[in-house]
Amino acid sequence: MKGQFFPYGDSIKTGKFPIATASLIAANLIIFIMSLSDFERIIQTFGFVPDLFPSYFSVMTIFTSMFLHAGFDHIFGNMWYLWIFGDNVEDKLGTLKFIFLYIMSGIVASLTQYITDPLSAIPSIGASGAVSGILGFYLVAFPKSRITTSSGYWVNEMPAWVVVGFWFAIQLFFGFATLAGYGGSNVAFFAHIGGFVFGYLAAKVAVKLQ
Repeated sequence: MKGQFFPYGDSIKTGKFPIATASLIAANLIIFIMSLSDFERIIQTFGFVPDLFPSYFSVMTIFTSMFLHAGFDHIFGNMWYLWIFGDNVEDKLGTLKFIFLYIMSGIVASLTQYITDPLSAIPSIGASGAVSGILGFYLVAFPKSRITTSSGYWVNEMPAWVVVGFWFAIQLFFGFATLAGYGGSNVAFFAHIGGFVFGYLAAKVAVKLQ
């Protein structure tokens, strides 16, 4: 997850232990550790490669790629954001709907990245698209939640709409800059954008159905 502010926690307390959030984190960690046994082969085999889509196996990798990570900093960032924001969203939605949101956000994220760079032969991996969907939902459900963040040596509390909104603005800026050919990056910004928008719209629908 790429952003200016690093979150340490939020002011919303959950009513019960977030079993789905914890289980997803555990699954990601276990698969990451297993992937270290033959890292390059596993990434090339189970990562989502846009250039191979929509072959049968590449469709499956949309799902498998969500549980692969490029390194310790990559998985730490994704799982930390999932833990900070996921428990509240799970508490709001319930376990099964939360898992559905997570998986669908990851799928939409991969397809969005495919649309913006369909000829890429580089495997796309990581849970950030799915986690972005959780952030999008959180922004709608808890816009006034206070997020404890740090930026360098500066620590402060800010409303969620500022922290999450600024994070999304960064994704938009770098995403369109990369699309326009200004600088290269190995970050799938449009996967973040696609996942976030899906989560945001899902929250809007959920609010209307209440």
